[in-house]
Amino acid sequence: MKYPNIIGREMEISTLERLYKSKKSEFVAIYGRRRIGKSYLVSEVYGSKIVFSAVGTYVKDGDKNYETYRKLQLDHFYDSLILSGLDAATTERPTCWREAFLLLRRLLEGIRSRRKVILIDELPWLAGPQSSEMISELGYFWNSWADSQRNIILVVCGSATSWMLDNVIRDYGGLHGRLTETIKLAPFTLAECQKYYRRNGFRLSRYEMCICYMALGGVPFYLDKLRNSQTITENIDRIFFADEKIHQEFLDVFAGLYASKERYVDIVKVLGRQFYGMTQKEISTAIDVKTGGTLTKLLENLMESGIIRAYPRYGKERVETVYQLIDFFSLFYLRFIQGKQAKKGIWNSIHGTPTFYTWAGDTFELLCVEHLPQIQDTLRIASINRNYCWSGKSPDGKGAQIDLLLESKADRTDYLCEMKFTGGKYAITKTDEEDFLNKIEAFAASKMHNKTHSIQLVMITTMGVARGEHAGIVNQSVVLDNLFADRLTQII
Repeated sequence: MKYPNIIGREMEISTLERLYKSKKSEFVAIYGRRRIGKSYLVSEVYGSKIVFSAVGTYVKDGDKNYETYRKLQLDHFYDSLILSGLDAATTERPTCWREAFLLLRRLLEGIRSRRKVILIDELPWLAGPQSSEMISELGYFWNSWADSQRNIILVVCGSATSWMLDNVIRDYGGLHGRLTETIKLAPFTLAECQKYYRRNGFRLSRYEMCICYMALGGVPFYLDKLRNSQTITENIDRIFFADEKIHQEFLDVFAGLYASKERYVDIVKVLGRQFYGMTQKEISTAIDVKTGGTLTKLLENLMESGIIRAYPRYGKERVETVYQLIDFFSLFYLRFIQGKQAKKGIWNSIHGTPTFYTWAGDTFELLCVEHLPQIQDTLRIASINRNYCWSGKSPDGKGAQIDLLLESKADRTDYLCEMKFTGGKYAITKTDEEDFLNKIEAFAASKMHNKTHSIQLVMITTMGVARGEHAGIVNQSVVLDNLFADRLTQII
């Protein structure tokens, strides 16, 4: 195995390898949620090829005294230069970012290497809340020298996704058009989590892996907190309920968002109270922020970070865009931990109760949505043109809501998906059958249904559908095992 310490990330590894083999200088930006493993990936792939590495330091309220903040970051940058080989005896500490990048150039000019990898981690923190100086000098360093050397690979990473997008990826200043590659690092899938468990001595059932994913998500940092000597129930109890530090960890997810960081937390908290999401107008009312530019920007940044998603909800007079919290860690924290003191044994007392199954039922639906490519493969759908939520009424006036609808024009089929979490096979009752039939009839009569399309009822369950008198209503079945399939192709 070429990179034995890396789980998954095949596409990202391939990209980094390709950049190293190129015949010119490369400038790559990697961004994604905190704790997702950005710098770890670069360090594992490039290893000793990294000739200089620096990391920004988060400073609470750093925007209140920028000069002190800048000096701290410059000092750390200088220390990294010395550790990388620059002579401390002949090198004065830089007082500005122009001097800092001139020192970096001097260091690189003295290194004889075919390819020179530079890693700047947590760039948003290094640049600080008044980032224009640092970014301007970084752009000048690249444009005036590094790009023309043809052997430099500059990798910048950042967890403050909004900052990375505004100041690097979509920059219209010195960095405009200079990036040669952008990588957005996503959480692990169920399949990748399974590889992690097996590699680290866990002998878990997929049912337990599912529960763990619904609590922690596919975030490598959180998976590293698991102990194979404990059950999943014990692990969740220890990580979430027995340590007061969990409250700070929730806030740390949003650390580094200098602009309106409290507003990001406000949005996430209010969405945590409405599992199926809220419209922008509803969010605006809940957090007392006007709809429009500012709120739209906040929501876009949270979407780019992978914290929330936007999806269309049909059924009313017009299509509504609904924003839903999809970060599993944040959802679990807000549902069970927020405002409570740490105490051992709480999760053990919750597990298996109606409270547990209500949470699991909701969160399993989100787990399915996050694994749509696997569902598409299982159902052998050629392509998915839309996935959305729909509500309406059947011809006899009964209300109906479908939480996941998949439309395939290639297959001329609309797939109505029912998602159910149970500890065993799901037994469809007479009431279920009547409810499903009502949904099918309501959707078939709606304007959303293409009259040339067939309709299929799909049951997505943990353990499958039990045989029974009413099971015949189901056209296709997807089980938890199907969601563990490995797949690199992205859904439309």
